[in-house]
Amino acid sequence: MKFDTPATVNPIDRTRVIGRPTDRIDGPAKVTGTAKYAYERNDVAPDAAYGWILGAAIATGRIARIDTKAADAAPGVIAIVTYQNAGKLGKAKPHTARMLAGPDVQHFDQAVALVVAGTLEQARDAAKLIRVDYTSHKGRYDLAGQKNSAVRKDAEDGPADTAVGDFAGAFARAAVKIDETYTTPDQSHAMMEPHATIAAWTGNKLTLWTSNQMIAWAVRDTAETLMIPPGDIHVSSPYVGGGFGAKLWVRSDAIMAALGARAAQRPVKVALSRPQIANNTVHRPATIQRVRIGAGADGRIDAIAHETWSGDLPGGKTENAGFQTRLLYRGAHRMTTHRLATLDLPEGNAMRAPGEAVGHLALEVAMDELAEKLNLDPVRLRIINDVQHDPEKGPGRPFSSRKLVECLNVGAERFGWSRRNAKPAQVRDGRWLIGMGMASAFRNNPVMDSAARVGVDAKGLVTVETDMTDIGTGSYTIIAQTAAEMLGVSLDQVTVKLGESSFPASSGSGGQWGGNSSTAGVYAACVKLRTALAQNAGFKADEALFEDGQIRAGNRSVPLGRAAGAKGVTVEDKIKFGDLQKQFAHASFGAHFAEVGVDAMTGEMRVRRMGGAFAAGRILNPKAARSQIIGAMAMGVGATLMEDLIVDKRFGYFVNHDLAEYHVPVHADIPNQDVFFLEELDDKSSPMKAKGVGELGICGAGAAVANAIYNATGVRLREYPLTLDKLITRLPAIT
Repeated sequence: MKFDTPATVNPIDRTRVIGRPTDRIDGPAKVTGTAKYAYERNDVAPDAAYGWILGAAIATGRIARIDTKAADAAPGVIAIVTYQNAGKLGKAKPHTARMLAGPDVQHFDQAVALVVAGTLEQARDAAKLIRVDYTSHKGRYDLAGQKNSAVRKDAEDGPADTAVGDFAGAFARAAVKIDETYTTPDQSHAMMEPHATIAAWTGNKLTLWTSNQMIAWAVRDTAETLMIPPGDIHVSSPYVGGGFGAKLWVRSDAIMAALGARAAQRPVKVALSRPQIANNTVHRPATIQRVRIGAGADGRIDAIAHETWSGDLPGGKTENAGFQTRLLYRGAHRMTTHRLATLDLPEGNAMRAPGEAVGHLALEVAMDELAEKLNLDPVRLRIINDVQHDPEKGPGRPFSSRKLVECLNVGAERFGWSRRNAKPAQVRDGRWLIGMGMASAFRNNPVMDSAARVGVDAKGLVTVETDMTDIGTGSYTIIAQTAAEMLGVSLDQVTVKLGESSFPASSGSGGQWGGNSSTAGVYAACVKLRTALAQNAGFKADEALFEDGQIRAGNRSVPLGRAAGAKGVTVEDKIKFGDLQKQFAHASFGAHFAEVGVDAMTGEMRVRRMGGAFAAGRILNPKAARSQIIGAMAMGVGATLMEDLIVDKRFGYFVNHDLAEYHVPVHADIPNQDVFFLEELDDKSSPMKAKGVGELGICGAGAAVANAIYNATGVRLREYPLTLDKLITRLPAIT
C-alpha cells in the first residue's frame, strides 16, 4: 500500500479498540517470567557454552602479542577466539568501530578475545589469564581540546549546516541578544537488560537469539561482518529489556557469540557485564553548543543560530543537536552548524532520542535567558514565536499539524504556571528555595516503510506476524489493537508474533518511528485481508463492515471464520510512504513544566513535580504512551542532574562504568508527574493519523528542570549535569 496522499475516513477512525488505554497484552508474561529475554533462552540451546569477552586495555594502538596458553589450559575452556583465528571479517557500514580488535585497537574495551567455556565462571576466570602486549598510541580524549580541529560532516537525515537570510547582520542589529555556550557530557544508555546473545550454527546457517531493536538491520549487519549471505542468518528477538538506541545495531555480544559458536562447534551465549556496556558498546557523545538569538523589544525573534561540536571515532557521526532549532521557532535569519572532532573514545551513537535530546538542553535554556532579558513570560515568548510552516523553507512547506501553542497553554494551566514568581530566589519552603521552569518539546516525526503478515483462521482468530520489536514500549499491544480494530474482533482474539527475521520486515523500534510505522504496516495488511475476506463472503470490499466478529453488508452477515474457510486466509502487505514528508514538515510537539526545590544550605536539588501537555497525532494507546512520556521525563531529569560518563583523559576510557557510580533517576526522584495528550489527528503522517511520541518526553524535560533551578536560586548553570558542586558557592545568602 502506498501512502502518498492524506488519509481519509477509514476503519481506524471507529476507535472501538485503538486509542483506548489498554493494558499491555504481554504484561502477564513479563511479570511471571515467561517472557524470555535473550540470555534466558535455554530452551533453544540447552547445551550452550558460555562466552566471556576480554576487552582492550588501551584506547588506541596495536596488539603486539597475544598469549593464550594459560587460558587454553584453564579448567572448562573449549575455545578462544582472537583476530588471529577468527577468519576474515568485514565491518558493517553502520559500525564506526570493528566488533573485534586486531591488530589495531580503536577504543578502550574493544573486544580482543572471547573465551568459551563450560560455565560462565570458567570463561570469565580464563579470560584473566590471557596476556596481551600492546603498543599504545597517543590518543585524543577531550572534546574541548579538539574543538578547533572539528570538521563538517553531513548526517544521513540532514545536512550539517543550514543558513537562511543574513544571520550575522540581523543579530548585530537586534535590540535584545543572547549569546551563550552550553556543554553536555558523555552519557550511557543504562538499559536494564544488557547486550546479550545466544548463537548457534547448523551447517552454514547461523541463528542469533539476541537483544536487538532492528531485526532486518541485525541480519544485514551480521552478514556484512561475518561475510556470509543474509539468507543464512536468522535473528530472533521477541522481547527486549530496553535499548534506547544502543541496540539499533548488532554489537560485539552477537558477533563474538557467533564466532565463539563456530569455534566451539556448539551454541554459545554471551552477555556483556554492566561495566562493559559503557566502553564496549556505544554512548551519547558530549557536546559543546553555542546558541545566539536576536529579538526585537516585543520578543519576536529575527535571528537565531545554533552551533554544535561533538566527537567520535574516525568515520563516526555528529550529534545533531541543532536539528530542533531548524524548525521550532520563527526567525527570518537563521543558521545551524554541526562539527565533528576526531576522538579516540568508544563509539558515539543514538541514545534516548537523537540530537534533539541534548539540543533542547541548550536552546530551551537560551529561550529562558532571552525571556528574562525581555522581561517577558517564558510561555508567552514561545507563543509569539510560533510558526505554522518550516521556518527554513517558508510557507511552501507547512506543518502537517502543529499544536505547540495549545500545548503551552494547556500545560501552563494544568501546572499552575500563573503562580510562578518571575523574580528568582523569592519563594521558600522552610530551608528549600522553590522554583518553576518550562520548555517546549519538539521531535521530528520520521516514518519508515513497514510490512506485516495477517491471517484469520476458521475459528475467526487473528494472527499478526512482523519483525517489529517490543523494547518495553508496548508494540505487542498497539499492533493487536490495530488488527482488532481493522477486523472487528476483540483483543483476546488476536495473537501477535514479533521479532523474528522470518517475518515481514517492519520499521523496527527506534527514533520515534516504530509505533506509527509498524501499525501502519499492519493496517495495510489488514486492508488487503479485509478485501479477500469480503470477497469470500460475497460482499463488495468497500461496502463491508467488520464488527463483533462478523462481516456485514446490507441485511446480511457472515462470521469472520466462515469467510476465512477451513484453511483460513493469510495475506502480507507493506506500507510504503511517499513524499508527504517532503511536502509537509512533520513533528510532534509538547510543553514541559517542572517545579524544583534547592536546599539553601547544601545546594541539593530535588524535582518536586513535573507536568506536560503533548500533541502527537492519534494516541494509539494512551496508557502506554503516558508510560513512555513519564519514562522519558525521568531520562531528561537524569541528563540534567546526574548522568555523566567521566573520561580518564590519560587513558581514554569512561571511569564510572557501572550503576554504582553512573547515576540515573529512580521513582523517588520525581514524586509527581502529570501527562496530558491533546486531541489531534494527523492525516498526512500515516493512515493511523498518529505521530511518534516515544522520544518527545525527553526533549525539553531537562531544560524545564534547569530553568526551574534558575528560578529557585538566581544561579544560571550552563554546564551539564547541574550538580550541587557547581551551585553551592553561588547560592543566595541565607537570611
